[in-house]
Amino acid sequence: MPELPDVTVYVEALASRTIGHKLLQILIRGPFLLRTVNPPLESARGKTVHEVRRVGKQIVFGLEDELWLALHLKIAGRLHWRAAGTKPATKNSLATFEFDNGTLLLTEAGSQHRASLRLVSGEAGVNSLEAGGIEVLETDLRTFARALQSENHTLKRALTDPRIFSGIGNAYSDEILHRACLSPVVLTQRITFSDIERLYGATREVLLEWVDRLRQETGEKFPEKVTAFRPAMAAHGKYGQPCTRCGVKIQRIRYASNETNYCPVCQTGGKLLADRGLSRLLREDWPKTPEELEDLKRR
Repeated sequence: MPELPDVTVYVEALASRTIGHKLLQILIRGPFLLRTVNPPLESARGKTVHEVRRVGKQIVFGLEDELWLALHLKIAGRLHWRAAGTKPATKNSLATFEFDNGTLLLTEAGSQHRASLRLVSGEAGVNSLEAGGIEVLETDLRTFARALQSENHTLKRALTDPRIFSGIGNAYSDEILHRACLSPVVLTQRITFSDIERLYGATREVLLEWVDRLRQETGEKFPEKVTAFRPAMAAHGKYGQPCTRCGVKIQRIRYASNETNYCPVCQTGGKLLADRGLSRLLREDWPKTPEELEDLKRR
């Protein structure tokens, strides 16, 4: 799922292409894409874009007459900028946004149809799109600490909860926790203020670094290679590969369709966290350290 750094670069690329231009037409191909009926989508036709902003993980176009068009890409949604008049040529196309200077295509891989499109009116409508989480890059340490400890969750869950923090998901939470040398399963109300301070710094560092990295990678082009798995990441998607800090293999916890990647030396004091599937299978034979896990694999 595109997160704060990716959505920020999307927003900047779209702003440079659409602000001051008219949205001539919206063609919806995905029957589950549109999630609002009032105002009607037809009312956006012919309106000029005056702003593009990020709201959490959503991309929001500000149009004339206080209309706001919000795109949430979810896990598999992606955007593509093409020449004016381009028609969708793929079965994965969900919508086409025709501007007077180009065409924005929305595609979604897979069959789960999670991407969404909403049209709302006024600032109250924009506010309704907010989940309530704070913007870490716009807040101070004390506010961050209060938000983090507002409920007693694991650090992983807290970082990825949009009601607590805005724009952070599975990928960058792994990177943040690895940078902060903190376990993903430690509870928010059991960590010290020193740990919170380190987490706050790591969160800001990781997000700012990746925004800058993606800006440089994209340049003046439109961001086409948006992915949750990037070679330069330290932990996310690096299961079985050496930690960039200590060299021990990155481990994982799998749940549903997601997984958490972590270093058992840098983050959990040499302890392997129980993977739901394997630990249930192995029970008391579940290895407690990376060394025991490697020994088990060699048997």
